[in-house]
Amino acid sequence: MQWQPQEEPLRQLVGYLADSIGPNPDRRARAGEMLQQAKQSPDICNYLCHILISPTAPPNIDTHLYPGARSAAGILLKNHLKGAWSALTPDAQSYVKQSLIVGVGDTMPQIRSLTGSLIAEVVRNAGLLQWPEILSTLIGLIDGYDNGKEVPMLTREGAMGCLAKICEDNRKSLDANYNGERPLNFLVPKFLAYTSHESNKIRAYALGTINIFISSKPAAITDNIDNLLSALTRLASDPSDEVRKSVCRSLVQLVDVQPDKIRPSLPAIIDYMIGQQNNREDEELALEAAEFWLTLGEHDLLQKELGPYLPKIIPTLLASMVYSEDDIEELGGQGDDAELEDKAEDLKPRFAKARPRLNGGTATEEDEEQNKQVSMGDDDDLSEGEIEDDDFFENVNPEDKWNLRKCSAAALDVLASVYHDNIFQIILPYLEKNLQHTEWPYQEAAVLALGAVADGCWDTVTPHLPKLIPYLLTLLDSKEPLVRQITCWTLGRYSKWTVSSNDQNFRRMYLERIIVGLLGKMLDGNKKVQEAGASAFAFLEEQTQKELTPYLEPILRQFMVAFARYKDRNRYILYDCIQTLAEHVGEAIAKPPAVNILMPPLLERYQSIRDDNQELLPLLECLSFIAQAMGEHFHLYAQPIFYRCLHLIHNNLEQGVRHRENPELPEPNKDYLITSLDLLSAIIQALLSKSLELVASTRPSFLQILLICLQDVNNEVKQSAYALLGDCAIYVYSELKPIIPQIMGHLIEELDLGKLGENEDPDTTYSVINNACWSCGEISLQKARHPQEAGMSSYVERLFTRLLAVVQTPGIPASLTENAAIALGRLGLACCEDLAPHLQDFAEPFLHTLNRVQETDEKDTAFCGLALITLSNPQAMESCLKTFFDAIAKYNSPSKQLHTLFQQVIDGYRGAITDWPSFVGGLSAQHQEKLRARYSI
Repeated sequence: MQWQPQEEPLRQLVGYLADSIGPNPDRRARAGEMLQQAKQSPDICNYLCHILISPTAPPNIDTHLYPGARSAAGILLKNHLKGAWSALTPDAQSYVKQSLIVGVGDTMPQIRSLTGSLIAEVVRNAGLLQWPEILSTLIGLIDGYDNGKEVPMLTREGAMGCLAKICEDNRKSLDANYNGERPLNFLVPKFLAYTSHESNKIRAYALGTINIFISSKPAAITDNIDNLLSALTRLASDPSDEVRKSVCRSLVQLVDVQPDKIRPSLPAIIDYMIGQQNNREDEELALEAAEFWLTLGEHDLLQKELGPYLPKIIPTLLASMVYSEDDIEELGGQGDDAELEDKAEDLKPRFAKARPRLNGGTATEEDEEQNKQVSMGDDDDLSEGEIEDDDFFENVNPEDKWNLRKCSAAALDVLASVYHDNIFQIILPYLEKNLQHTEWPYQEAAVLALGAVADGCWDTVTPHLPKLIPYLLTLLDSKEPLVRQITCWTLGRYSKWTVSSNDQNFRRMYLERIIVGLLGKMLDGNKKVQEAGASAFAFLEEQTQKELTPYLEPILRQFMVAFARYKDRNRYILYDCIQTLAEHVGEAIAKPPAVNILMPPLLERYQSIRDDNQELLPLLECLSFIAQAMGEHFHLYAQPIFYRCLHLIHNNLEQGVRHRENPELPEPNKDYLITSLDLLSAIIQALLSKSLELVASTRPSFLQILLICLQDVNNEVKQSAYALLGDCAIYVYSELKPIIPQIMGHLIEELDLGKLGENEDPDTTYSVINNACWSCGEISLQKARHPQEAGMSSYVERLFTRLLAVVQTPGIPASLTENAAIALGRLGLACCEDLAPHLQDFAEPFLHTLNRVQETDEKDTAFCGLALITLSNPQAMESCLKTFFDAIAKYNSPSKQLHTLFQQVIDGYRGAITDWPSFVGGLSAQHQEKLRARYSI
């Protein structure tokens, strides 16, 4: 017998769901508590499903409130199923599945959308094998039949929307092999067929769902590429804007995936994209088209093909960079607002990013490009009063979101980097006409265009800068805040030109005036202009670097005035200005009067901010840069900052323990952990040997905290923890020494490349392994310098196996391979006899890897280790001896120790090789000459 709800619990649950989204705060709070309790019921999923799919309200329930209660039930069910699905009984799971299929055909678009999301959630949790019939069931509904009965169009569209969500959440599993079959091989032809469907929504969803898979290039796509191109040709003139948006997205992806297929039709595609971008009635469609120029301009094969079409493309981009009337209306009220407190939505969450600590100052090359995910189109037009299936809404300011204007400017920037002078010649008449336009939107767009081509057209633009810079400086006083705002950005883009001459008159005319102008805008009456002035000044700092040192005092004074006036959002940006300045002027910031201007306000703010305040994150990061810039001068401020970092980490770890014991409690914000660990590292690096006393004063809490963080489940925490470990090995080894036996097991575990398959974010996994390699090398170096201690012999076999695997694995970041090779060489300093039997296995990849590394202390010590190992087992070098001698010859500035070891290696082989002259003669003439000069071969 199928489960049925009891009337009274059902009525109560509906009431609480309605109250949970109602206007009364007390009733909302009470409803939240009761719904939390209701989740403990074994039948809660059944009840929520029943409410979600039942169009009729239970007795004594206000029918006007019931639609909202249904939506709330769906959202609560979705959140609950994420962790509860596997614990449901088979009967409960069956009831949920059957109910959700019914909801796909609901008359309310909100319910159709919610049930689609729920079905996708179940498939994601349970896996396709636990619900194998779901795909065929949905396909049947899209085709219009349910157990032989024809279904309405709403049900077909709901089923298609649901299938799209399943595909979005299960890309890999749909292309997995199940008994010789891949679901995607069946689905893609069906989707292509649905691109001819009579329903606009189904056509849009069908092509949009195909777009989900294009970038990963599965066989199901490549085998059907010609059919896809035929569909795109047909759909290019589709009456539905949503369908044409999907056409644009497909073409953008195909540029990267199948450029050979795009190339023959490129002229027609260019004309098509220009036409779609000029469609001002739908800005989203125009934006999708504009993405094409951005992608095409970055494609090595196709970018040069754009040349003949630039006179048509560039005017389209320029026209798209003018604020639309809707944006101007939405941006209304752009007057003085600096005294107003920031709204909650203005304060975006900040996510700390741990910094890799790598050899020779290099870093893992992480992609910093922002992934701009676009939806496939609205599921349905929502009826009045209905809510979206989202956890929250975000009101995005036109200036903060990725839009047609920004995309067009970015495309102009990219094309300028390819076509340089050709682009400037096209835009020059536009600039001459619009830079002094009487209507500010056109003037603003011209300033934006001038800034966008700064990098690509540098040589062509700079002769015009003696006239342009003074004019731009006058625009800083424009009555329109948006003009002042964009002018700050453009001045920043050209700031490096101001230090292109050593002539003091030139600098007074341009650099000093730009400094004064941007500093002035940092105190503008409009917060957006303040933000633009601060951001532009940070960019100027990057471009001019130490050239700002003579102006340090007035700059810092203005910063501190801004610091006192700014509200939260702009204060965060000001921290970036301060840390960038510190990074580039270095120890100058530690000297009076600069240090006396800067540090008191920062320390006062640091001491007054609560531990849970988001502002603490950028402040901690800022202090890290200041510490590194000030060096040992930072010792005056270090102790209270160091202690508080430990306090923050300790509290965060304790909160994590409480959350694991009771998942209802909030999770700790790991950003506080990461930034605190990074600041500890920065302080230890800055104080050098003086940091020893500071670390010793916190014994044993510091070492306990370090051990715990090395084992954290969060990769970015571990990344920062292993950076701190390496710094401790360098500067406070005597404090670290007692816990090295406990550390090594965790370190060896992190050197496992197999972890890449366990984590969805390979970049952070690489960074953890990288910092673990670096730490391993530093610990090995210290062990070699303290031969009286128990060495690394007990760890050699495991370390060697892991490090060699990294060195020999292709396709991983070069800096990671280099770090592993350096660690391997340094391990040889302490354990040359232990590694000698393995020399034949790692010598060649070691030499190949370090051949591309600049000469640093790290490389020097690594080669010292290799030389010691070679002296212990010279026969093992036979297969790559010439390569080794080439490396010795190319090493221009070896340390005294390395030079001595190289000499010993050469002398050893000279005595062992029978035909020594013949061996030397096999080296290049250049290398022979270097070896004779340095090592008397």
